[in-house]
Amino acid sequence: MTTPEQRLAEQGLKIPEMVAPFAAYAPAVRHGSQIWVSGQLPVRDGKLVARGVVGTDVTTEQATEAARQAALNAIAAVRENVDNLSQVAQILKVVIFVASAPGYEEQGKVGNGASELLGAVFGDAGVHARSAIGVAALPLGAAVEVELVAAISEA
Repeated sequence: MTTPEQRLAEQGLKIPEMVAPFAAYAPAVRHGSQIWVSGQLPVRDGKLVARGVVGTDVTTEQATEAARQAALNAIAAVRENVDNLSQVAQILKVVIFVASAPGYEEQGKVGNGASELLGAVFGDAGVHARSAIGVAALPLGAAVEVELVAAISEA
C-alpha cells in the first residue's frame, strides 16, 4: 500500500519544514485523536507565493496554486504531530480563506487547489468537508489561507 509520503514524492513534492507562526499561536494542536491546524499561508522557502487580492492582483490560477502550497504547509504541521502521515485516518474539515475583490465568486475553484492535493496525498482519507470563504484581507497580505482538522489513528 502506498503511503502519503510516497504519494507526495510521486508528485515531485516533499514535506516542507513547518512554517513558524507569525503571531502568538501554535501551528497545530493535537487533542486526543484530532489535530487542529491553524491557518497556513502559502509560504515557500520563507516567502509568500501569492500576495494581494484575488480578482485584481492575483489570478484564480495563481491563488489555486497558493492554496495548494498552503495545504502542503498544513500537511507539514500535521506531520509534526504524528509518527508518520499514514496515521491520518481522515481529513475532516478544510477551510480556505481567499482575499477577494468585490464581486469575485471563484473561491471554490481556489479551494480546489488544497482539496485536490489532500485527496492525492491521503486518498479516501483526504475527502473532507470544506468551506471556501471570501475575505477582505489576510495576514501579511497573503492571497489565501488554509486551515484543517484531521482525525488520527494510533496505528
